[in-house]
Amino acid sequence: MADRDAALSYALRGRVLGKYLGQLALMLAALTLVPLAVSVVEGETALSWRYVHVVVVLLVLGVPLARLRPPDRIREAEALAVVALAFLGSALVMTWPFTGAGLSFVDALFESVSGVTTTGLSTVADPDLMPRTFRFARAWMQWYGGLGIAVLSVALLMGHHAAARRLAVASGTEALAAATRTHARRMLKVYLVLTAVGFGALLITGADPYNATVHVLAAVSTGGFSPFADSLAGFPSEASRAVLTALSLAGAVSLPLYWAAFHGEAGGPRAGWRVLADPELKALAGLVVAVVVLLVLALHVQGRVGWSEAAVQGLYMGVSAQTTTGFATVPVAGMPSAALAVMIVAMSAGGSVGSTAGGIKLLRVLILAAVVRTALRTATSPAHAVVAPRLGGRPLEADDTVRALALIALFAAVVVASWLPFLAAGYEPLGSLFEVVSATGTVGLSNGITSAALDPGLKAVLMADMLLGRVEIVALLVLFYPRTWFGPRG
Repeated sequence: MADRDAALSYALRGRVLGKYLGQLALMLAALTLVPLAVSVVEGETALSWRYVHVVVVLLVLGVPLARLRPPDRIREAEALAVVALAFLGSALVMTWPFTGAGLSFVDALFESVSGVTTTGLSTVADPDLMPRTFRFARAWMQWYGGLGIAVLSVALLMGHHAAARRLAVASGTEALAAATRTHARRMLKVYLVLTAVGFGALLITGADPYNATVHVLAAVSTGGFSPFADSLAGFPSEASRAVLTALSLAGAVSLPLYWAAFHGEAGGPRAGWRVLADPELKALAGLVVAVVVLLVLALHVQGRVGWSEAAVQGLYMGVSAQTTTGFATVPVAGMPSAALAVMIVAMSAGGSVGSTAGGIKLLRVLILAAVVRTALRTATSPAHAVVAPRLGGRPLEADDTVRALALIALFAAVVVASWLPFLAAGYEPLGSLFEVVSATGTVGLSNGITSAALDPGLKAVLMADMLLGRVEIVALLVLFYPRTWFGPRG
């Protein structure tokens, strides 16, 4: 059987990878024009030239590759490889401008990986000391990393439904399984509307245009990069913090739900308030409430914080953890251990499939719960009874169940494997576990372990976690699977 499976395995075709990576390079060149323009406006000439170099290199590589003849079909492994290489390539390319901001190569790569994966972990102690272009560019990377690359990648593979579905799953946008340009445009419209609404709301609350732009880009992408050293606490306005918290929550909701609510699907009627029955949406709302309540109790009882202060900080930090945004209003290092434990669970679960949030994704958590519930029902049912797992009133497909459970297991394995080097280095167990889960869940909250002084090897572990968490592990593992590169091309 193993020989038969090997005979049916095909290695990646260079022409296919080249074609789509070339198109993605052209897309990234266009996206790079935005921070280039910001650097010109800010008068940061040294950074401007570095962005010019990036644009030129991307065009030189992308133009000839994009002209390659498209394949008749694209295989799932090739689609997954395109996603993984797109994120890896984007992070590597944008490292060059970041070194121009005074960072070492390792720290610049760390910031770049954290940006494109929408994580928000940073080795920069005080962003206020960095160039304004650098601060904007990190948030801009989070914005297009959150959805732009994923959506446009799916659009490139329109018509290849099976591969595009796997591409969408790997990018954290499983609901884009239709893989058509129309669907991609719809999701981009939703993304742009959320961004515009958030920007306008921040201006109304008194935020200046620069800080409003940077924070909105980081919020709608659930990325969390802030130009302030103390994150959301740097805002003098409570209203601004409330707007960004609400926008983070909106980004963690499956984006297709917004379109369905106002436009419907495939010319059908609008879903309107019926979208409130969506299982993931209800799970997100329930978990946010539960996490906030537990944080308030932990802050008050163990942290000895007054009820009013505990309620405010519990709300902000709870939403930030559950939506995997990573904004903070208080230092994580000063929070009680019970609060850290609650946030670890919240960061692991994450937001909805089809959103920009990270973590395992709530749909998979619901599938796991359905499987456990089915096991319990089976144990108490007659021997001849057939009990199948169901979600939202519908039976679950075996493939969906297997894929969900496999990703949950892989997520846990990555967390444990990444936690061990920190324990070996002498870091406190709960604090280091928090940092690893934050990286793997692409959250960005830090208890102080991530810094410029962190050992380069441990920085590499966190960078690997961020990439694995963003492409949801399988896509990145495909690159290290021997049959991906060696064997018949078909």
